[in-house]
Parts: sequence; C-alpha cells; structure tokens
Amino acid sequence: MDACTLGDLLDVVGGPALRLHAAPAGQTAPVTEAVLYDGRTPFPRTPGALLLAVGVPAAQAGPLLRAAADAGMTGVVVRGTDGPVAEAEAHGVALLSVAEDAAWHHVHLLLASAVTAGPAASAAADTGLGDLFALADAIATATGGATAIEDPRQGLLAYSTVAGQPVDEDRRQGILGRQVPASAENTEQYRRLFAADRPLRLPALSGADLPRLAMPVRAGGETLGSVWVIDGGTLAPDAEDTLAQGASTAALLLLRTRAARELARHRGSDLLRRLLDGTAPDAPTAAARLGVDGPARVAAFVLDSAASVPDAERTALRLLDVVRLQCEARYGRHAGVLVDGVVYAVLPGPGERHRRLAEDIVARAGQALRVPVRAALGETVPGADGLANSRADADLVLRVLDAQLPVATVEEVRARVTLLRLREVMGESRELRTGAWRRVLAYDAEHGTEYARTLVCWFGAGCDMAGAAKLLAVHPNTCRYRLRQLQQHAGVDLDDPDERLVLWLQLRVLAGLSAATS
Repeated sequence: MDACTLGDLLDVVGGPALRLHAAPAGQTAPVTEAVLYDGRTPFPRTPGALLLAVGVPAAQAGPLLRAAADAGMTGVVVRGTDGPVAEAEAHGVALLSVAEDAAWHHVHLLLASAVTAGPAASAAADTGLGDLFALADAIATATGGATAIEDPRQGLLAYSTVAGQPVDEDRRQGILGRQVPASAENTEQYRRLFAADRPLRLPALSGADLPRLAMPVRAGGETLGSVWVIDGGTLAPDAEDTLAQGASTAALLLLRTRAARELARHRGSDLLRRLLDGTAPDAPTAAARLGVDGPARVAAFVLDSAASVPDAERTALRLLDVVRLQCEARYGRHAGVLVDGVVYAVLPGPGERHRRLAEDIVARAGQALRVPVRAALGETVPGADGLANSRADADLVLRVLDAQLPVATVEEVRARVTLLRLREVMGESRELRTGAWRRVLAYDAEHGTEYARTLVCWFGAGCDMAGAAKLLAVHPNTCRYRLRQLQQHAGVDLDDPDERLVLWLQLRVLAGLSAATS
C-alpha cells in the first residue's frame, strides 16, 4: 500500500481543522503516523511522523522543529497560528496548526485515523466496517449481551453474531431494515443517551422487549454514533466499563472509516477531473478505477444563474453531495467533481435512463437547496477516451438551457448548440465577420428600414415570396419591392446562391435574427 502523504492528510482533515503554514518538502512528503510530544521522555525517532507539540506554545516551537528535522520527521503540528514559519522552512520541516482550543487527544485521534486510511481508501473503508462487526462480537462476548453499533441517525452499522444470547423483536427489525424502528419512546431514549457521558441503562420499551445498556460514541465534541447491548439479565459485572472501552474503540474505527471514504472520494474526484479535461495519462485505466467500463456520457449540473443564492459556493458543494448520493444509489461507488461552479458526473452504460436520472436529480436538488437546478447531458461515447468531448457537449448544452428547458441532452438541442458554436467560430474570424450583412444592418439603422428582417423571413420561407410576405404580415409586392431596394442600396446579389447562403448564415448566426422571432 502506498504511503499517506501530507497532501492526502490535508485533503481529508484540512480546512478549519488543520492548516498548513509551511511545506518545504512539498505536499508529497510521506506521513507515517501522528506522535504526541512528551518533554519528559526521550525524543521519538519516527521518520515521516507528524509531531504534535503538546505543551509547547506555537511561538516557541523552533527547537522542536529542529529536533523533528534531525529525527527525519515530516512535520510539526502546533496550536494557534503564530508558529515559526521561517524556522520550519530553514529546517525543511512542514509546519501545521490546529485551533487554539483544540484538544490534543482529539487531534491525535483524527490524524491517526486519516494516516491509517492511506491511499487505498476504498479498501480501508470496507475493512473499517468489517472491524466494526468484529468489535460488536468482542463487546457482546465480554459483556454477555447482543450488541449493535449505530450511526447518529440510528442506522445499523454492525451487530454481533454470538450464539445463545437473548434478542428481541426490535433487534430483529433493526437488522432486517438496517435501521432502528422509529417511535416516540425510541426518540426519547436517544435524547437521553446523547446527553450522557457514560454508559446508560435504559428500560424496555414494551413488555415483549428487553432493556438495554447503551453508550454514545464520540470523538472530541462530535457524536459519531452509539453502541447498544441487550440486557437479558446476565450481563457481566464489569459490562459498563467494557462498553465504555468498546465505545472508545468504535470512535477510532468510525473516524478511520470516514477518513478513508473522504480520501477515496477526493482521489476519485481528482481522477474524474483529469478524465474530463483530457489530461489523464491512461484514460481507460482511470475510468475503470471509477467503475466506468464501456459506453458512458457526462452529465453537468449547475445552479440557476438567475436565482439569488446567498452562499453560492456552499450551495454548489451541497449540490455535489446530492449528485453523488443519487449516482451512488444507482451505480454504486461513484465519483463526482465540482469545477468552476459546475458539478460533473459520468453516467455509465446506454443512455436511455440518463435523462430520467438527471430530471430526478434536478427535482430533488431544487427541493433540498431551494434553488432551481439545470442539467445537461453530453453525447454518449464508446469509451473513456471520449469523455472530454462529452463534457464539452454538456458545457454547450448548459448554455442553451432556460427555465422552460431545465434538462436536455445534446441530441435534443443539437441545432441550438451547433448555432452557438458557429457564432463563436464566426465571431473569431475576421473574414467571416465581414460582408454584405453589415451593410444591410447599417442601412436599416440609418434609414429605419426592415431589410434585414425581410431577408431572414425570405430565407426562412425557402426564398418563396408569398411565404415571406406571410411571415412579415405584408403584401407579397411589398416584400418584392424591399428585396429590389435592398439589392440596389446595399449591393447584395440575391441571384448568387453562394452569397445568399453566406448572408443567411451571418444574419442568422452573428446577428441572431430568425424568421420565427423577427
């Protein structure tokens, strides 16, 4: 397994929790473990470690940086933001900081979990859940009661399988549905439990149920879940102490699993970003790591630019979560990425159901975020090498969406996106921007005539005078007169089919005129 790097660590627990102030060796420097500094014991010799400067004020951490460099450590973590950056640079040691009021034991637990997660994140995540089942069995064996480990929303994460221990219907239903059955009595018990700081004995909720011994699982001030032991009347005398120790171990495992998942998600996002911008060195291999093998298309989701969003960046991140959740529900482990306010996802397989999924995401996201959301789907491509092109399609489709058309595939709006691209290409070329169309528009602007509109309607009617007159709501003779005058005053040769074609393209694409809206 590849070593965790400083960059990996920051990806998982960076931001407000952990700030980087200096990294002389770069963010690819390996991090092997997190070590607590203890001035009463010999200085640890652990190459690649992060040293947590317990009891050392940030401004006075210079000697510690020098000692860490001599020991081959990667960096030092201080509390507060006034650490000696210059000395860190001079000694080649990374300097990081946590909040002034952060508890060192919490910081150590968090960093140790993230380091243990390592780059093989998805495997670590699965192992973490397996470890939870093993922990549930260990607690059940030591306490004498069937054990369950839950998340903060009462979802069942793991349960014991020790034979012969009494169970009740609530446990059976929880295991079958992976969720604790909801009831007013249950809600009250959880309220009491999450307010406690030690194991709590809770009575049976009905005559058919059994009482419980429960303990919240916390890391620092954050509640990560809870551990429940059924009390069939034969619990061990030290069951409360055993449960408290088990809850502490569960906290470490849950943090490790979460860190692994976050790291896996970040790596997946980075891989997806490279696929979409065409910089992945081996696109098929990268796509396979994301679970995409064969035909796929890119979907792009964006907040409605016309809507008022107080915190657009935060809302876009929430949109990313919605897209990931919905895609994972359909395709399993799935990567999504936020780039310049647009959320991208790769939808594998044939495209028959892709539009329905996009519509569902738009509806759910709009309801959850209270902001209209739009979705664009690029062309389905045969393999990973075409994903960058599918992303380019999706970006174009986004530009032609509106309130009346919030979701569309590139196939549905092919004409509109083609005209959009033509406008961009023609607008960039001097040769394509010049010509008779400018003389026509200039003459209309100077004399108040409608020659440009007449031309577009005539072209739109297939050069049929009666059809053009109907679009203009005038007599055919009026239309015929305007075209003769146009040729005389603007120097347009309408008998030349090539000039007619170029003139139509320029008026339709560059001037944005059409027979339907003129």
